[in-house]
Amino acid sequence: MGNKIQRLMVFIFLMITFSCVPKNKKSGNTINYNIGGEPTTLSPLSASDAYSTNIHSYIFENLLERDIETYEWKPMLATDWSISKDKRVFEFRIRQGVKWHDGKELTAEDVKYSYDVIFSDDWKAVQHRPYYESIKSVEVLDKYLIRFTVKDDYFMNFDVCATLTILPKHFYSNPDNKKEFGKKLIGTGAYTLSKYDKGQKLVLLQNPNWWGRSTETEKDSNLVKKINLRMVMEENVYLELLKKGDLDFQGLRPEGFIKKTVGEIWDKKIVKVKTENKTPKGYSFIAFNLKHPILKDREVRKALAMLFNRPLMLSKFEYNLSEFATGPLYIQSDYASQSVAPTLFDPNEALKTLTKAGWKDSDKDGILDKVINGKKTKFSITILEPNLDIMKYLTIFKEDASKVGVELNLKNIEWNSFVKLLDERNFEAVRLAWGGGGVEWDPKQIWHSSSSAGAGSNFINYSNPEVDRLIDKARQIHDRTLRIAELKKVYELIANDYPYIWWFNQKYSLYAHSKRVIKKKETYSYGIGQQYWTVE
Repeated sequence: MGNKIQRLMVFIFLMITFSCVPKNKKSGNTINYNIGGEPTTLSPLSASDAYSTNIHSYIFENLLERDIETYEWKPMLATDWSISKDKRVFEFRIRQGVKWHDGKELTAEDVKYSYDVIFSDDWKAVQHRPYYESIKSVEVLDKYLIRFTVKDDYFMNFDVCATLTILPKHFYSNPDNKKEFGKKLIGTGAYTLSKYDKGQKLVLLQNPNWWGRSTETEKDSNLVKKINLRMVMEENVYLELLKKGDLDFQGLRPEGFIKKTVGEIWDKKIVKVKTENKTPKGYSFIAFNLKHPILKDREVRKALAMLFNRPLMLSKFEYNLSEFATGPLYIQSDYASQSVAPTLFDPNEALKTLTKAGWKDSDKDGILDKVINGKKTKFSITILEPNLDIMKYLTIFKEDASKVGVELNLKNIEWNSFVKLLDERNFEAVRLAWGGGGVEWDPKQIWHSSSSAGAGSNFINYSNPEVDRLIDKARQIHDRTLRIAELKKVYELIANDYPYIWWFNQKYSLYAHSKRVIKKKETYSYGIGQQYWTVE
């Protein structure tokens, strides 16, 4: 499901946590964004990638939402809510008169269905289940009142109930509609899906019956009548679209911000922005399949991390606008342990580590080898990369690794095929990035051993019993200070296992927008506030 917590934890394909937008530069009623790639599916019941959930955010809604400035809860599809003293029962009063895009009314039955479907074997929702496994029951008390009862003290129980994405039961429970799930989207949100040209763009039209326009909290949001969502991955292509006026907003990587957006046209037609806020930041990485005969050795993974020249890449490609990542969370988070230092680039020490682990060039062909399971095995692994713009980082890695006898094969692969290989666990190493998640950190979705089952987000098969124990313990701690202390230990243990080569954390939100865009504020505390933008 697409709740807000999950949306932030799905794969982020580029090294930025926000995406972009498309066309029709003459109309003040149209704004153009770029979501960065083709969604694997449009169905909210099985989608897990960032592109799909970006689209869903315009169409589907939650019971409550965090205010982008204060981070306090604000009403959405629920107008009122209550929390029992023991924090185990939550009731939500559903907003009356809200209509689905097909005209039917939203009721509490839709809320119950939206929870039930997560655990249905008919849908691929494995990656979402860790958040909802603490819920004991969901009861419809009357047409507009829903009750969630939880079975334990998971500290985010209320959050996951409040941010449950609500789906129309009458549409998704009807097997006759199954062929339409990947094409037709019916929500309660401010926009409806009007057109989908595969590989090109999606067109969203303002929902004339959206409930938010008559409320004090939402009346100033979602004012643009038409949104074009392009699906452009290549940096040079989307920068050209921005220059031509075919994009009104584009998130930028550091190199694009510093080197590729200079010249007269950028001064006259486009505004470049570097801003800071409290939005959780993403981090990039190379992930290893921990069941691979070479990569299951921690010392091998540590040596590979020492062959990754982050200082050079930081200056050459990141222009010092990013920071070294040190572990499984952005380093600005309260949950990130500051005692974990970045792994240093040290080829000599890497070779010593590999030698101790039994690797040597026995046949003098320039590639290290070792007998594994009775068979001579060359140190050769393939890294899958879904974005050509990132290949230059991996090329440096490949060249440095070859100097000590490690052969890295780089393979660019189309996004949907890439995701399929992840789900099948059919890879050796991959380059990816995670979004920042929420302000609070629950590592279970990615780092608990139970999350490796099926198509869960622990796609590398990471397993550490002490990490599992501490995650399970921390999930039951409501005192934030105590919980942070436990999860910092988790951060340290994971970092010490070297399941990833940690790349960089974002320091800023970097983007460019056309001068057509009118912004109420430069940034908000927890986001840049695109939902409040309009165009001339």
